[in-house]
Amino acid sequence: MSTAVSIIALIVILGLVIFIHEFGHYILAKKNGVGVVEFSIGMGPDIFSWRRNETKYAVKWIPFGGYCLMQGDQSYFPEAAAGEEAVQFDEEKSFSKKSVWVRISIILAGPVFNFLLALLLAIVLAALVGATTTKIGSVTPGYPAQEAGLQPGDEIVKLNGKRMHLFSEVSLYIALHEGEDIDVTYVRDGETYESTIVPVYDEEAGRYYIGISSSARKTDLNALEIVKYGYYEFAYDTGVVFKSLGMLFSGRASLNDLSGPVGMAGMVDDIVTEVTDDTKNESFWTTAYWVIINLMSFTVLISANLGIMNLLPIPAVDGGRLVFLILEAVCGKPVPKKWESIVTVAGFILLAILMVVVLFNDIRKIFF
Repeated sequence: MSTAVSIIALIVILGLVIFIHEFGHYILAKKNGVGVVEFSIGMGPDIFSWRRNETKYAVKWIPFGGYCLMQGDQSYFPEAAAGEEAVQFDEEKSFSKKSVWVRISIILAGPVFNFLLALLLAIVLAALVGATTTKIGSVTPGYPAQEAGLQPGDEIVKLNGKRMHLFSEVSLYIALHEGEDIDVTYVRDGETYESTIVPVYDEEAGRYYIGISSSARKTDLNALEIVKYGYYEFAYDTGVVFKSLGMLFSGRASLNDLSGPVGMAGMVDDIVTEVTDDTKNESFWTTAYWVIINLMSFTVLISANLGIMNLLPIPAVDGGRLVFLILEAVCGKPVPKKWESIVTVAGFILLAILMVVVLFNDIRKIFF
């Protein structure tokens, strides 16, 4: 049962973040008079489709990906290029005929809409379940935090001068600065204190600890605090993606650590299973509520991830297209189509190879 729920949940999550991404392109294209030939969620053959005016709308069988095909833009979507034949080409509505700044805004809109979705969901989560602040709930006897003088109720403000807003930020900072001395600034009864902590390595857990745990979620948030902590959660998830990319490029992580749709399915299944086990003595509606809450939190991360990944200067994604458009804006003329096509095709090939590698990693993790 949980597996079926997990599969459905993954399809809904991917469908939502892809729809929002492509809708960003779509709405900016329409607002700027660019003809949209096809708006598709998914790839491959159509499950169902319909046409309204010049645009074909489709939902396809493979739920990984989608596209917003604009007039004069078929080279970027070879799968859908044939669909353009059904629409009479209007040069005035061609993407390539619009100013470079209009084209940049249309391409940027996809990732921006993903960020907006992530921020909105984070705010909704803050409204529904509150936020885990940096207030300390308990201090483990004999661990560095106790030796440094920290007590339950203290609120951590900074670690090595870096501002902390959520307890998850504190945990991540300690994890990424393994064994390093950490200067802690904290507040107790309105007074600010400073201390230095040296994390200790826990052999059983395989990670560094300072010996603190978070307090209960703060749920009595006013409207301003809901928006504020929603933004902090959004910023945290966005930061996690950037830090993960940094670890990948610096060699602290490898391609084996990447996950694709299969890996995501495993993560969703873990979320559903864990929540179901934790609420096994509760009502169905309580379990369903907490499954939805946890999957919403996961969606914040996925939407932020999709937005960032599409901004990377990689051919065949939005970031690669932005590079060509920025060069055009700077140089005053477009990059020759020949070179743009060569780079784009090479990008599609490299992206396909990466997808195969990631799929292999996901399968290997499952069976080995």
